Amino acid sequence: MRRKASLILLALAVFFAALSPLLRWYAFPRLAKVPAGQYQDMVLEAKDATLLDYGTMKAEKVDRITVVQTLKGNVEASERIERTAGRDVVVWDGLSYVQGPDGEMVSKFPERYIFDAHTQEPVHATGESVDGTPVRREGLEFKWPFLTEKRDYEYFDAQARITAPIHYKGTEDFRGVEVYYFEQTIPWTKVPFPKIMPVEGITPESVAETGTTRWYTTVRKFWVEPVTGAPVYGEEIHREELRGGTLLGGRDKVTAFAGHVKMREDYIRSTVDLVESQRVAVLLMTSYLPWGFLVLGVGLLSLSLYLEARGRRPDGPAPAQDREPEPVGA
Repeated sequence: MRRKASLILLALAVFFAALSPLLRWYAFPRLAKVPAGQYQDMVLEAKDATLLDYGTMKAEKVDRITVVQTLKGNVEASERIERTAGRDVVVWDGLSYVQGPDGEMVSKFPERYIFDAHTQEPVHATGESVDGTPVRREGLEFKWPFLTEKRDYEYFDAQARITAPIHYKGTEDFRGVEVYYFEQTIPWTKVPFPKIMPVEGITPESVAETGTTRWYTTVRKFWVEPVTGAPVYGEEIHREELRGGTLLGGRDKVTAFAGHVKMREDYIRSTVDLVESQRVAVLLMTSYLPWGFLVLGVGLLSLSLYLEARGRRPDGPAPAQDREPEPVGA
């Protein structure tokens, strides 16, 4: 009976020991993916900012500028690209909508981001664009990979249409969550005017005819939860200027927008709660279950060897049998 039990335990030990690396290295890359139909939105604010009044062409102080960012998964487009890409693909249709203190539009900036559902690496396909202009992204945007490392990454800047390093600056505690802090600086760069201008009748083409150009710089900051690769908080110190041309009335430059853009408090709380729940699911596949199965396999193997050793142990000497006394002869 012991021999049979030890064989069963040995089979279970081999099963769980083999399941441990399979779960981590085979199942995890295939199961941990950004959902194709995911939708998320975020509201950011820049208080005490500077904004250009296009009516007077003068920069004015305003109490608040609001930025609404939305990312909507396009399932139909992702399925179409997957047929030729040979891997799971996510297509995000993004929109950054900026409005002034009066609720009027300041800028409207759409983009389409196509990336690998597991690695978050860009996938180049028809439709990849920024403000309606085709682009070929390199590097990350919006999200870091699962199991983010303590190193610099390449990050795509949609305004400048360039890729630049975003530097790992250290590990911090953000509201009870361990995060990696990353920072990127884009120096003053000439960038295109948005195709949708805030004033009716003004187009990028009409502005270009005046010789005026648009320049932009930013310091981009992200606090990223490393297990999920999701930013739990972000800021930008953002500045835009118009330079030269007849539009400025002889001035060299004028500030079009300047402000310290930060996530709104209610969106910080909801983002932290969401990331914490997703973190547990990723840790189950990468740490908790693989290590648990491995420890269980070792334990079952030890028990199997113990029972096998007990089964092979020789029995002690047989007890002496009592003999009936012989009759005494007459």
